Amino acid sequence: MILGEIKYGGQREGVKNLLMPEETKKSNIQAIAMWGLRKSLASRVGKGRYAMAEYEKIKLITFPLENDHFLVTTEVESDHNNIINNVLKLLKS
Repeated sequence: MILGEIKYGGQREGVKNLLMPEETKKSNIQAIAMWGLRKSLASRVGKGRYAMAEYEKIKLITFPLENDHFLVTTEVESDHNNIINNVLKLLKS
């Protein structure tokens, strides 16, 4: 597996990527790398369920999976609580 590789993806019609493919890969690697730090504290605070970073132009939500990660990028105005709750429900089933 290539670190930062996009296995599946998609976006709404008419939405343009803000990052070039190599920049997207770097962003993914950065988001995933942060899970290493979170895991080091898990014995004290519990297992991480998700992490979110809000930038001026996007929100990036990262969900840990068994051996991978699921990343969701949304518009800043999106209802991230609804997105997070729906993804967590999907991951439970």
